[in-house]
Amino acid sequence: MKNNASLVYSLILVVGDFLALVVAFTGAYILRGPLSTVPVAHPIPAGAYLSIFLILLPFWILFFGLLGLYSSSIQEKRFNELGRLLIGSFVGLLFVISYGYAVNRTIFPARLVPLYGFILAFVFLVGFRNLARSARAYLYKYDIGITNILIVGNTKVATELVSSLSNSRVSGYRIVGIVGSKSHTPGRFPHIPVFDSFAEAVKKIHTGDIHSIVQTELYVAQVANNEILEFAQTHHIAYRFLPGNSELFVGNIAVELFRSQIPVIAVHQTALIGWGRIIKRLFDLLVSIVAFTILSPLLLLISLLILIFNPGAVIFKQKRITRFDNRFNAYKFRTMKRKYSNRDPAVVFKELGRQDLVKAYQNAQKLTNDPRISLFGKFLRRFSLDELPQLINVIKGDISLVGPRAVVPAELKYYENKGPMLLSVKTGITGLAQVSGRSNLDYYERAKLDLYYIQNWSFWLDLMILVKTLRVIFKRSGVR
Repeated sequence: MKNNASLVYSLILVVGDFLALVVAFTGAYILRGPLSTVPVAHPIPAGAYLSIFLILLPFWILFFGLLGLYSSSIQEKRFNELGRLLIGSFVGLLFVISYGYAVNRTIFPARLVPLYGFILAFVFLVGFRNLARSARAYLYKYDIGITNILIVGNTKVATELVSSLSNSRVSGYRIVGIVGSKSHTPGRFPHIPVFDSFAEAVKKIHTGDIHSIVQTELYVAQVANNEILEFAQTHHIAYRFLPGNSELFVGNIAVELFRSQIPVIAVHQTALIGWGRIIKRLFDLLVSIVAFTILSPLLLLISLLILIFNPGAVIFKQKRITRFDNRFNAYKFRTMKRKYSNRDPAVVFKELGRQDLVKAYQNAQKLTNDPRISLFGKFLRRFSLDELPQLINVIKGDISLVGPRAVVPAELKYYENKGPMLLSVKTGITGLAQVSGRSNLDYYERAKLDLYYIQNWSFWLDLMILVKTLRVIFKRSGVR
């Protein structure tokens, strides 16, 4: 039967958010009022101040709901939740201020009160939600709030699902059964019962012990699919369908009416369409122009040091591929010794008597302690300073700040059939693959992460990757 754990958790978040906002703006009133030595401009009794907020806060909570902050799909995405809390706090404060103007009534005793309130509200909301999340995870250890799930299907996705949800104390899910072949069930989970048919599963498992059904494949016989769906609907059990072709259905999906009468599922190659492309381009231009202006003295200094320590061309140009298979010249500070620049790596390694490096380079296109790199070049690479000239590529529109790794034409063969999908968006200076391991990842792992980014793009994901890029650079992890 239906499990109310998720609903209860959402209600707790509603109550907690409400109390966090009350405490935040009460604290702001106290900080600027009784605890301040500076007289307030508009003395307002504490009771009148608080009563206004108690009336307006339900609308503030409504804003949070419209932003999806009480949706289970957002609760597990911490960075996404953080961004929405920030927006919700700001919009809610604007609503309170607008209400004061509309009714011609002074709400805040001093100008600093709303500022203090906004800061405290965001801090308290984030703190409360982290506590709530920790408490929920703690209760899982005592079998409280666990969702029982029945998995149906003989696909690779079913196997991955079993592996990721097997530990109920971490995932919050308990697998009560699998409908499918035992060959698709991970051998390390012998305690999970496997059934040959859906009918056998629901016969042996009490209906009340099934909270959710996840089907990972559609059967050839439509009657078998109808049996599962009708069972879920009849017993008010949550139903989800995970397509076996996961690479196809994790992009931007929309349900549309084809010719205004036939429902169809439209699957776009990437979520980066429509307004998203416009916002991303404007953000790229703003950040890259500001960054280039601020960093121009550093760029000039690096150029001068290259001329001193590694005489030759300052900028290294390399043909790379971006969206729609377009070629462009990627700009980087030259880090190789002049005599090795623009030469076939395999030929150079043979000349150096290091044939062992040829295969290693072919596997990842990068090496640890590459003998072709100058001493100053190693310093530039260590802190990713050699990438700074690519800000010009961003301004020109060749690439984006965040995107899949820009590859040279010869590297496309390593991505096999993933190449066209990777080129459905602009490549980037940094990306999900870079912040998840940088040079330590092989082509398959990079492609997998880049595909996830392409199919699940969001503005918040870009911001998260940019923040993580700075952290990776300062930690100098994965640098070669």
